[in-house]
Amino acid sequence: MKSFRRIIILMSCDALLVNLAIAVPVIIRFYGSQSFLSFLQYYMILGLLITIIYIAFFYLFNLYNRVWAYASTSELVAIVQAVTLGSFGTIALTYFTYWPLPRSVVIMQWAFTIILIGGSRLAWRVYVEQRKTNGCKAGRRALIIGAGDAGAMVTREFKGHKLNIRPVGFIDDDPNKQRLTVLGLPVLGNREAIPQVVKKLNVDLIIIAMPSVSTAVIREFVEICRETGAEMKILPGMYQIIDGHVSVNHLRPVQLEDLLHREPVRVDLEEVAGYLRGETVLITGAGGSIGSELCRQVSLFGPQKLILFGHGENSIHKIWLELEESFKGIPLEIEIADVRDRSKVNYIFEKHRPGVVFHAAAHKHVPLMELHPDEAVKTNITGTLNVSDAADRVGVKVFVMISTDKAVNPSSVMGATKRMAELIIQNKNRVSNTIFTAVRFGNVLGSNGSVVPIFQRQIANGGPVTVTHPEMKRYFMTIPESVQLVIQAGAMAEGGEVFVLDMGEPVKIVDLAKDMIKFSGLEPEKDIQITFTGVRPGEKLFEELLTAEEGSRATKHKRIFIARPSLVDVSALGQGIVELFSKGHLCKREDVFAILSSMIPILKRYQREQAG
Repeated sequence: MKSFRRIIILMSCDALLVNLAIAVPVIIRFYGSQSFLSFLQYYMILGLLITIIYIAFFYLFNLYNRVWAYASTSELVAIVQAVTLGSFGTIALTYFTYWPLPRSVVIMQWAFTIILIGGSRLAWRVYVEQRKTNGCKAGRRALIIGAGDAGAMVTREFKGHKLNIRPVGFIDDDPNKQRLTVLGLPVLGNREAIPQVVKKLNVDLIIIAMPSVSTAVIREFVEICRETGAEMKILPGMYQIIDGHVSVNHLRPVQLEDLLHREPVRVDLEEVAGYLRGETVLITGAGGSIGSELCRQVSLFGPQKLILFGHGENSIHKIWLELEESFKGIPLEIEIADVRDRSKVNYIFEKHRPGVVFHAAAHKHVPLMELHPDEAVKTNITGTLNVSDAADRVGVKVFVMISTDKAVNPSSVMGATKRMAELIIQNKNRVSNTIFTAVRFGNVLGSNGSVVPIFQRQIANGGPVTVTHPEMKRYFMTIPESVQLVIQAGAMAEGGEVFVLDMGEPVKIVDLAKDMIKFSGLEPEKDIQITFTGVRPGEKLFEELLTAEEGSRATKHKRIFIARPSLVDVSALGQGIVELFSKGHLCKREDVFAILSSMIPILKRYQREQAG
């Protein structure tokens, strides 16, 4: 009923405006002539028919079914089209009458109708926006960094929603945008003007809306904005927004990954993720940092069914609830099981017969696995063997294993067992119709147990921040990056590859600690001390991504490479695994390296060099 009443009101207003648009040109054209009153009376009689013609075209172009508070260029185009056709209808009507309309009247009437109809809609939008602006004058005063599409989108959404945030202007380094206005707000200068603008306009919130710029530029802006004392929020890079759509819902505090010392890897998942559509996808370790993000991103591409395989019921329950809420149309299956339980793994694979498997279950903490090498063997080696055998048995199409840079010339039990897991995958690919592949990358920012939350906790407690060695370096990547690489690898794999990401330059852990202290508004060594605790068992100062013998070859993605597979004696691999299994809980660190070195001669030489 309300909708019908709204349409009647709009039609009535349009009828008045159309008649006004007819009367004004007639008055201008004929006023002062002897037949003025006759002309005016005649065209007022025709006005009813002309009004019906215009209203009919307005209705055909859906001018009565639009929300004019959010009118844009598409609405303006519709108005121009409807008025133009209405004018042609008016010409056709008057052509066969005693006094056809002069051309000057037709042109003026067309222009006046567009102005009046379009102006009335624009006036309503201005009124609504003004009410919203007045309503948030007491809200937070926000400065938008970036006067491009993203900045305009953020501003438009702030004006269109009751978010208690009032944008006061833009900052942009583009000299062509200086002194311009965007959505009624001024561009107040470049980055050098930020401190002055914040102080002058009492800004208490700075929003960095530049999702496509480099991390180097983001770092520079963050350094300047940090000095102002205003709160900072950021639109994350497009590679982090998995649905590809920018929204104020994506605004979040600036995080460490926004300041990485390299450019993020960008993957067009729409192009490469076709192999997931309509498939039953199984993810082991689905409750972990990588596994849960795999669940989220795989769900975007319409799998027939998604199986969450994991040992920890709490983490699996958490991601299950999230997926149930966010991806209601995708059937989910939960399997609480251990990859070390061969019979249970076989049962699950026979039950679901997946087409694609992502194997993310693993023990990853280096110091802990040095103390419990038998557990690393059971999960990283036995688990991989069980899952890969089951995948081969049921005819899985693509199997992707998550590996680590610690598998290269390993100095730890964790790295050695992951290296053996890579060899299992490469060997399995030689004898199976399944495409087996692995993905090798560095440390993941924000993952469970990573250095970042440890530093955050130490800073929150007032320090000190503990770093093992001043020269300790690591490669870093974000969770979305790592998962995109994994999905890309599944699409590119032909079988037996180990995919490696070019992660730029490694970052010194001590520099990371200093960045995080500054990021918290504190000064390193002044407010928070940094102490060095010494290298722990199994750790290296620097992690490699490739062995010298492996080398690499390029792929179609400029930041992804393939390590050439190492040739391993298959019988020695099988014998070594059997020997490790036989030791059970008595397995020692030396046993793991002795058996692995017997299969990979270069590893034996590497171990000798490290000992010397």
